Amino acid sequence: MSTHQPAPLTTTARGDAAVGAGAPYARQLRMILIAVSVALMAVIASVSGLNVAQTHLAVDFDAAQTTVLWIINSYTLTLAALLLPLGALGDRLGRRPMLIAGLVVFGVASVAAGLAPNAETMLAASMLSGVSAAMIMPITLAVITSTFPVEERGKAIGVWTGIAGGGGVLGMFLSALLVDVASWRWLFVLPVSLVIVALAMAMRSVPDSREHSGHPFDLIGALTSSVAVVGLIYVLHEGPERGWSDPVTVASLLVGFAALVTFVIWELRRRDAALLDVRLFRERGLAGGSLTLLVVFGVQAGIAVVLFPFFQAVLGWSGLLSTLAMMPMAVAMMMTSALAPRLAVRIGPRATMALGIALGGIGLTLMAVVVSVDGGYRSVLPGMLAMGVGMGFAMTPSTEAITSALPAAKQGVASALNDITREFGTALGVAMLGALLSAGYRNSIDDKLHGVPVDTAGTARAGIANALDAARDASSHSSQVVHAAQHAFVDGWRQAMLVGVAVMAAMFLVVLARGPERSPAVPVGETEATETIAG
Repeated sequence: MSTHQPAPLTTTARGDAAVGAGAPYARQLRMILIAVSVALMAVIASVSGLNVAQTHLAVDFDAAQTTVLWIINSYTLTLAALLLPLGALGDRLGRRPMLIAGLVVFGVASVAAGLAPNAETMLAASMLSGVSAAMIMPITLAVITSTFPVEERGKAIGVWTGIAGGGGVLGMFLSALLVDVASWRWLFVLPVSLVIVALAMAMRSVPDSREHSGHPFDLIGALTSSVAVVGLIYVLHEGPERGWSDPVTVASLLVGFAALVTFVIWELRRRDAALLDVRLFRERGLAGGSLTLLVVFGVQAGIAVVLFPFFQAVLGWSGLLSTLAMMPMAVAMMMTSALAPRLAVRIGPRATMALGIALGGIGLTLMAVVVSVDGGYRSVLPGMLAMGVGMGFAMTPSTEAITSALPAAKQGVASALNDITREFGTALGVAMLGALLSAGYRNSIDDKLHGVPVDTAGTARAGIANALDAARDASSHSSQVVHAAQHAFVDGWRQAMLVGVAVMAAMFLVVLARGPERSPAVPVGETEATETIAG
């Protein structure tokens, strides 16, 4: 009795999977795509679950809010720091074994988090989840780009980007549902279940592929890139809370920037043996794709920061209903991510990216102009839909531009670069739009609290959640405080959205001028390493 194994994939001069007798069957391609998509969804769902469970973690572990935030941020920082080194190791050691190992570790970490008896165990499990997620995320995209034939790759990347962009909202909704009907510990049932499915499919369907390089692993590049990423993302996380002039914030910025400069200088010296050939950023596809993803994910994350308190504090909705209200934008994003490759074939990737950014800018404009307290959900829904459609069109060609800029042997690095860009964009968007919203709120509410007792007014100025809490004890001034906070929040919202419109407008011009051409340039150093793909 014998079992059928996929024939080894033949490769072209670029390292692409060739079409013909050596190519996997269409069913095998579908199974590969489903396997890596489920693996990616496990990681995305885990991040969403931690955000939903913040208050429950604080109560059950008797932990301060700063401790709870560190449980969440340790995952993000560990993930971002290790994406590039582990993506490069996946290229060398084999993408299939790296994916399988990452899934096993991620499953163990998720079980440990679900059973954690205290905050310290939860923190350790969160960091281990971040390590394993850094093993999984770049490999999922690298498997697609190194396995799928050219004519099928765009569609597969569209599915991947749709899950990466919209899957977080879906995961958050399912997580919120589990919290409401059961316990926060049940949050980890979802990622563990997805890991089991992905692991079974990966072992059966995902072929192995790896780089054969004559150069040793770039350890110094790996270390300096990790320090740079941690330092700079930590600044974006902590700057709004600690203050941008706080010694810790300034020190983190200096360390991160110094590590970044060291990384660039070192990589330029190593050239062909570099972890990431930074000279490739001269190529318009890589530069344009990275910048577009940075902006798109930044705006998306910033909008989430604005929308959730609007739904909960202004409209008075529950967390579950607020998450459900975000679903139309996520669904629109996922659908158009899958459609974007077809559009890119017709009008080119640059025009598709520009169209997506333009629609995103229109969505932000609608949310800035139409939103109102009295208008409720109907005042933000058109803008949300336009944003979802626009982001879907922009993300897929941007991701493909990044992966096309590096040779097939370096697809783990290319995928990691794509993920790091997303992480930076998310942190930057939350920091920038969150700060603009807070500043606009404080500037607006000062003129709306005349006659309110000083203590109550001072509490209300701290934020809309604080204002609603203070209103409960404000007796005759209660309705005034609530009304002032809600309208001040909308004023701050408009300020944040208008800045977002300006950023999207600038990005639109950049893409028109420097967006990727229809046929990406041949990557630098293409022939320095060989690639093998086996069943």
